[in-house]
Amino acid sequence: MDTQTNKTQPRLLIVDDEETIRTILRRVMEKQGFTCYLAANGEEALEVLNKHPVDIVLTDVDMPGMGGVELVQLIRAQYSADPMVMTGHINEFSYEQMIQTGAVDFILKPMAPGEVVLRVRRVLRERQLVRGLKETHQELKASYLDTINRLVTAAEYRDENTGDHITRMSTYSAFLAEKMNMDGAWVDQIRYGAAMHDIGKIGIPDNILMKPTKLSGNECNVIQTHPVIGARILANSKSNVLRTGQQIAISHHEKWDGTGYPQGLSGERIPLAGRIVCIADVFDALSTKRPYKDPYPPDVIHSIIKEEREKHFDPGLVDIVLDNFDDFMGIRNSKGGELANWGESFNWSERDAETAPFTI
Repeated sequence: MDTQTNKTQPRLLIVDDEETIRTILRRVMEKQGFTCYLAANGEEALEVLNKHPVDIVLTDVDMPGMGGVELVQLIRAQYSADPMVMTGHINEFSYEQMIQTGAVDFILKPMAPGEVVLRVRRVLRERQLVRGLKETHQELKASYLDTINRLVTAAEYRDENTGDHITRMSTYSAFLAEKMNMDGAWVDQIRYGAAMHDIGKIGIPDNILMKPTKLSGNECNVIQTHPVIGARILANSKSNVLRTGQQIAISHHEKWDGTGYPQGLSGERIPLAGRIVCIADVFDALSTKRPYKDPYPPDVIHSIIKEEREKHFDPGLVDIVLDNFDDFMGIRNSKGGELANWGESFNWSERDAETAPFTI
């Protein structure tokens, strides 16, 4: 059914119920440097596609068993090959109809071998161009996200745990967005935007940001300027990710009951992205060591999150966190080390409300 295979050659599957046509097309295309596979109908074509990577499928329309139209639709749904169709039934099928089924080209029989070569080579060039554009896009996306990551790291370079914190924040936030059944593009915007939530801390002095004891009133006022600083840094971008990052930077310290900062927004007036990152940030603060506190035990974290429902947090997001609490703890433990071993020494009554992580 197939000829010898060369991985550097383009691969063509020829599907036609007439053996003569299959044989002629194979000879012509092999002379042009193609590796050719043959099939007499749609069912045989699928067997080939399941065994061999193929670049282009050139198929007849009218065949016994599975015809070309159904084959093209299946190729589009399940395989990466580009389907071309050929037919002598000009009155039954139009070019427009074939293109709408997913075919990339439509050739009328009888056809000159030279025309087939030209048409197949055109489809191959377009395929290679699209592949190249996708690779370039991926490289640009990787460079773009790397730049964002470096910007965020530069903003928080003073904290040796920054990398783990950023990774956890992105993972928590994307997890919440997925649980809300948001589309993939929005989940990605949250994933990358969440990493920029504290970018404004680049403007906060070390002696305040890293202070291990209670902050003074003036120091609290200074640290509470970081959302505004972050929003200014990220302002006026054409990038969806950076716009989401700006929205998160300015709103992730707002509270559901309106007592947050810097704008005192409440309820659904707070952008959803900000509400998501808010609860993710508090969860991470509660479960990790900070200059002013040791990590809290899981049961205490659970209690705090529950207590802050409709106060600090969007009640719907609280429900998601508590329903998936083990998953959140799993993210915490897998991205930055295990939680501390408190034994019997931890006493919740010792918590100082002034240093609780969700108050600054």
